[in-house]
Amino acid sequence: MYKLYVVALFFLSFQMSILSQEKQISIEAIYSNEFKTEGLDVLRSLNNGEQYTVLNVDAVTGNTSIDKYDYKTLKKVETLVSSASLEGIQKFSSYQFSDDESKILLATEVESIFRRSTLGVFYIYDSNTKSLTKISDAKIQEPTLSPDGKHVAYVLNNNLFLMDLQSGTTKQVTTDGVKNKIINGVTDWVYEEEFSFVRAFEWNANSSKIAFLRFDETNVPQFSMDVYGTEKYPRQHVFKYPKAGEDNAKVSLHMFDVVSNEISDINLGDAYYVPRIKWMNDANSLSVQTINRHQNHLKLHLVDTRTNTVSTLLEEKDKAYVDIHDNLTFLADDSFIWTSEKDGWNHIYLYNSNGELMNQVTSGNWEVTRYYGYDQNEDKIYYQSTENGSINRGIYSVESNGKGKKELATESGSNSASFSADFTYFINTYSSATTPPIYTLHKALTGKKIKDIKDNTALLKKLSAYAISPKEFGTISINGNDLNMYMIKPKDFDPSKKYPLFMYQYSGPGSQNVSNSWMRANDYWHQKLVSEGYIIACVDGRGTGFKGSDFKKVTYLNLVKYETEDQIAAAKKLSELDYIDENRTGIWGWSFGGHMATNCILKGNDTFEMAIAVAPVTSWRFYDTIYTERFMRTPAENPSGYDDNSPFNYPELLKGKYLLIHGSGDDNVHVQNTMRMVEALIQANKQFEWGIYPDKNHGIYGGNTRIHLFNKMTNFLKSNL
Repeated sequence: MYKLYVVALFFLSFQMSILSQEKQISIEAIYSNEFKTEGLDVLRSLNNGEQYTVLNVDAVTGNTSIDKYDYKTLKKVETLVSSASLEGIQKFSSYQFSDDESKILLATEVESIFRRSTLGVFYIYDSNTKSLTKISDAKIQEPTLSPDGKHVAYVLNNNLFLMDLQSGTTKQVTTDGVKNKIINGVTDWVYEEEFSFVRAFEWNANSSKIAFLRFDETNVPQFSMDVYGTEKYPRQHVFKYPKAGEDNAKVSLHMFDVVSNEISDINLGDAYYVPRIKWMNDANSLSVQTINRHQNHLKLHLVDTRTNTVSTLLEEKDKAYVDIHDNLTFLADDSFIWTSEKDGWNHIYLYNSNGELMNQVTSGNWEVTRYYGYDQNEDKIYYQSTENGSINRGIYSVESNGKGKKELATESGSNSASFSADFTYFINTYSSATTPPIYTLHKALTGKKIKDIKDNTALLKKLSAYAISPKEFGTISINGNDLNMYMIKPKDFDPSKKYPLFMYQYSGPGSQNVSNSWMRANDYWHQKLVSEGYIIACVDGRGTGFKGSDFKKVTYLNLVKYETEDQIAAAKKLSELDYIDENRTGIWGWSFGGHMATNCILKGNDTFEMAIAVAPVTSWRFYDTIYTERFMRTPAENPSGYDDNSPFNYPELLKGKYLLIHGSGDDNVHVQNTMRMVEALIQANKQFEWGIYPDKNHGIYGGNTRIHLFNKMTNFLKSNL
């Protein structure tokens, strides 16, 4: 059985307007940002906890400034620095304070490398002397001020450098950095993508030492892709990319002593991956997380940097895998807060400085989804969780002993908090499927709302002229599980009619598409399709997140097998509804979701008549080591897991209409995946449609690209479903 309930919180005027209007959303409107939500500029809380700063841009001159505001009044107090008063800088795009907030690191001329990594020209502004210092004429990576504000460390050409801000001199710390061979202080491609960090060096508390990682990529296979550009000849982009089963970079940990200029090596034993390093409050104590290649045995190490001896604080093992996170927080005495799924759900734990468990802080059949921090003065841990339902998010506080839990912002929907530095205030961002983001200021201890900051009533008013249909949230019983789902029906829905069903999903491990939060770009496209007579459905199957570790990890060693079975079964069950035309069922997805859509049109060829796959994986053998082996182990260990669900191994199953799309410049899911699928379909003599977007990465965007892409997808859908 399936159960649905309509989210019926639309404003009455909004409902009445929908019923009386026929205006339809267009692709051009979506990707021209006509429905953009009003947001808050990224703010940084100052140390005093009473004020914050925002990077503002003058719409007329283009000048940028860092302005200080007061939490209580939300009014501007002063301008800390403006590009208008800085010689040689027209604008800066981001900034970082020194620990005492007297110096500001300014970023200019920033360009992307991969998903998270950038190059830029950086300056240090001294707010006491009003002086500006350029760090390097060359574009550099990850400049970071020392805690005492006297030095800045950065990476240039795969080597670590150190600038003395008092003397203005720069020393080169490492000398062996070589592109596609040795990297010091920043991560390689696969660490950046899968462990989600770039800067691989850290200052200790008293600015006397820098711990850094070194990557030896010598034995990592090289990947290349053509960049067509606008010149007479294409060029090749070449980088190291370890596909499943191949050699990873050899990663080692090193310690640089700022006073002696000496580098020492830290012996981590048989450590394979080193996904996190973090100094403790004790300037001689460094924490290091390591995990084995299977990623099912994590160790948290303590390095005593006086002797470079290594001991183990904590170990975690799992039958499947252990997720890496950024929730490790050291308290004043270096006891620490940690999150773990070891009881079957993601929860908060408190350990003493020796790694002995003091207590489990949170517990229950729900998940901690974000850890915000610890207020030691009030003994309050702040976090976000699914306590009010897996599709919702609420904000809570609890004492370190697990008692005194308090609901701070738990209205049904999505609540996300940004706390002041001393945990006096937080700004809550609330949205739901019917309410675009609302920003409010609250007292952290009580959750009491102090002030309304901003809302999106103007967007709601604009949307009242369009044909918008509500999401109907519920569950559907599939393969022994109650799966979260939503359905969107035309506003003039008639249960006596038959409607085509178009399903959307991502389905990747730990992901979530069925969420009680405001619309994104894909949702607006779905609204366009609904207004043209389609029913949209989305089901989060096995392997997705926020319903416990067992539910998430059931797909271990068999990625897309159970996920595909769930989508096919859900489509069959939904097709039993009187108002669904069982002969007109389609599915689409992007990336992992594209893999799923492809598998569904093949293995579910008696259920799906049409599929659209954007940037799909078609064989996990082609994807990177860290992600793929976390869920599949290596191809040598698990060949059937890799091949039994690789769609180019059974192209003969294609019966329906299939559209395959990829960007030729995708450094993540390589266009090789699509080319192999295309060749398999050709040799199976199966007709299909496809499109390649030149030089576009995994996001396939830029200029009119998204407009072209979604018009192409829309036309294909309307012609074939």
